[in-house]
Amino acid sequence: MESSRKPRILIVDDDSAVLVSLALLLKQSGMAPHSCDEPRRALALLAAEPFDLVLQDMNFSLQTSGEEGLELLGRIRQQYPDLPVLLMTAWGSIALAVKGMQAGAANFFTKPWDNAQLVALIRATLDSHAGNAPPPSAAPTRAALDRHFDFRGIVGEHPALLKLLATVGQVAATRAPVLILGESGSGKELIADAIHRNSPRAAHAAVKINMGAITPSLFESEMFGHVRGAFTDAKTGRKGHVAAAHGSTLFMDEIGELNRADQVKLLRVLQDQRYLPVGASRSEQADIRVVSATNRELAEQVAAGDFREDLYYRLNLITLRLPPLRERRSDVPLLARHIAAEVAASYGLAEIGLAQSALDWLSAQPWPGNIRQLKQTLERTILLSGKRQLAQADFLDAEQRDTATGRGPGLGVDGMTLEQVERHMIEKAMQQHQGNISRVSKALGLSRNALYRRLERHGMGGAPGDGAAQLPGQERA
Repeated sequence: MESSRKPRILIVDDDSAVLVSLALLLKQSGMAPHSCDEPRRALALLAAEPFDLVLQDMNFSLQTSGEEGLELLGRIRQQYPDLPVLLMTAWGSIALAVKGMQAGAANFFTKPWDNAQLVALIRATLDSHAGNAPPPSAAPTRAALDRHFDFRGIVGEHPALLKLLATVGQVAATRAPVLILGESGSGKELIADAIHRNSPRAAHAAVKINMGAITPSLFESEMFGHVRGAFTDAKTGRKGHVAAAHGSTLFMDEIGELNRADQVKLLRVLQDQRYLPVGASRSEQADIRVVSATNRELAEQVAAGDFREDLYYRLNLITLRLPPLRERRSDVPLLARHIAAEVAASYGLAEIGLAQSALDWLSAQPWPGNIRQLKQTLERTILLSGKRQLAQADFLDAEQRDTATGRGPGLGVDGMTLEQVERHMIEKAMQQHQGNISRVSKALGLSRNALYRRLERHGMGGAPGDGAAQLPGQERA
């Protein structure tokens, strides 16, 4: 997108009031809005002239199922894969917007919207898809990305990972807040490190916090610091994490674990970059760039009332979704060799080789615990086997030895979150009972309705009235 022209924005909504309001807001913000009220007209406009961004409603009928919105999104993603789409949805349909993001939307916002936040979201989305983006005909290669950015420690060449890294490179130079979503063990901290390392703040060390490890009683002192005498044990003053991150990046891992009361305190800092140390009478300024990560679906927590909507929008101006290892299996051999070399170096061992049978076996595993679980498996097998060349049999032998000593199978639930364990158990029961809902619910000790809710939450299919649910990749007879 050339800086000399106004960004062309296509607004698609069947509500004329929404079209008028958004068009006026975008025009006042220096953009060129174009409006239409139904999907077919939107596709015709996209085919006739170029656009930089689409703002798209999710519902175009009284049924509010979102099927038309998802279909339009799918058509746009198929025909214009480099055109970013922001979804708009009603407050009660956030789960539907989450499905849209999983289908390729750049982000979403709810109606009614905050004008300033929406304009900031639109500009950040435009920036992240402009300038450094490779031409549509040339997907980014790892070599090209490594020439421009420092992605050390991140191993892989799968297209989904490369697309993510290209976005990381684009947003790193800005100060926009970034929210990294991904399963436990998938490498979210590595992505956060890459954002900081490729930013203008790289000269200062990033400050990393595990939000799930901070107790509510210590939250303010840990985050904002305290002055001498603020409480009984405060014999000296202490800087908090926010002050330590001044001029740098504040990485908040497991942000989804933060309770509602502490969310309010954090929101105040993000709104005006000011904080009040415990016991102090005057607030202080902090110049911080915020990067957050979670293995939870924050949008669903917002819909459930467990996470503040205003804090969510402060954190997710840019959202990065890190693919799980099972969705980039072609990277497993590269990761395995890299991890084996690291393990050998850390234990002072000779170089470890991996036979093709080992690489094939590793690539075929589901890895519910992602890269962390792959590393555990490799490290354990290297130490137990004592060999310099590992084959499939060595991994199977290490698994059997773990089972014999009571540790359980190596590909069990090590490194998995409770959510991942639940999904893993449901998948096992579904396979064992061929998707029969009544038998599965009985085996798991759940009611049919409770099982349906879990199937929907995990995106595993099935609907009330079905005799059997369909697992991903499973054909109906």
